[in-house]
Amino acid sequence: MTLADHPLRQELANELHARPFPSLIAPGQASFLAIGPAEGAPRDIEAERAHLLALLDWFGAPHPQPGATHWSGQIGRHRLKWESHTEFVTYMILSDGPSEPPFRDGLAGFPAEWLAAIPGRRLTSALIRVELATGEEEIARRAESWFVAESMAMSRVLDDQLIVAGDFRIDPAGHMRFAVFARPGTGERRIGRVVQRLCEIETYKTMAMLGLAQARAMGPRIGALETRLSDLVAEMAAGPGDPAATLAVLLEVSAELEKLRAQSGFRSGATRAYETLVNQRIGVLREGRFGGRQTFAEFMMRRFDPAMRTVESTDRRLAAMSERAARAGDLLRTRVDVERSAQNQALLASMDRRADAQLRLQHTVEGLSVVAISYYAVSLATYLFGPLAYPMGIDKTALTAALVLPVVALVWLMLQRIRKRLH
Repeated sequence: MTLADHPLRQELANELHARPFPSLIAPGQASFLAIGPAEGAPRDIEAERAHLLALLDWFGAPHPQPGATHWSGQIGRHRLKWESHTEFVTYMILSDGPSEPPFRDGLAGFPAEWLAAIPGRRLTSALIRVELATGEEEIARRAESWFVAESMAMSRVLDDQLIVAGDFRIDPAGHMRFAVFARPGTGERRIGRVVQRLCEIETYKTMAMLGLAQARAMGPRIGALETRLSDLVAEMAAGPGDPAATLAVLLEVSAELEKLRAQSGFRSGATRAYETLVNQRIGVLREGRFGGRQTFAEFMMRRFDPAMRTVESTDRRLAAMSERAARAGDLLRTRVDVERSAQNQALLASMDRRADAQLRLQHTVEGLSVVAISYYAVSLATYLFGPLAYPMGIDKTALTAALVLPVVALVWLMLQRIRKRLH
């Protein structure tokens, strides 16, 4: 039976098997390099790929498939493991056999001209020395001679099959140093996994610490905005003030806060992700204490976790200030609405007074209209009934006087009737 596959089925299944762990025997060594774009510059993936191809061409090694995000293979007498990540690219060179004195070779596996032309900036580089475990006293002596005792972390990993050590300090050559002591019989893949985990811990730790640098850089701006926001709220609480001016300043503060949140959003989210990865990579090592020394997890708890809490605190501070600004805006709008309602009520009361005065004026005018209309109506009635009054012996003045009251009454009734029809 033939089934139609989803177009991404094969790609997604292969993703689970991508980036295989390296293999390394003891004694041996690894040189690790993580490169990211320059500060503020976009990442140039094509330039990174071209630089990888230049390295492979240098040693006559085959090229990866177009669009590949990882490659591993032999370059000269070394093995190379290349990976392209979201924000950076990593190179790892693995070599079998001892190197004396320890950590002397550095990045010797990479051609100097090629290193000088790398597109980007070094995020971190690490040298990992792998030795056979020859007794715990000797292991402790060597570790103490290679690392700074005050910050050295050392622990048994993977059910005491290996012992790892490092101090997370940059040596005079500019590299981090780690040591791996493997028990006799430990498989090369297990050693390779531990070396890979150490490189990942260092890289993800470095990327996470970028969030701390950002949080520190934003500190003064956040403090200034917090002061302005507090002053605004205090002014609003002290009195009515000028709502328009207060609203303009509040909108400026809110816009600046949103700008900061937008600028820091990606790095803050990436920092949380990298922190999780660091803790996961340390967790899978299954650490056990070695000679009373601090483990990698304890080192991170004392040095790394406070930095991550600072980043988290900065995020919460920005969110809280945004909420405060929103609440202040709501209060200001409420105050403006109340003032506007009071103004509307005063306006309505004034309109009522005007309408009442207009009504009284209208009644007065209507009264005067009755008089005026009655005057002309009496004059017309006098002209109408005047010829009849003379034969009857009625004086014209008496006739006019007799007509006044009836005419006024008729005019008044007529106006009342017209008013009723209009209303």
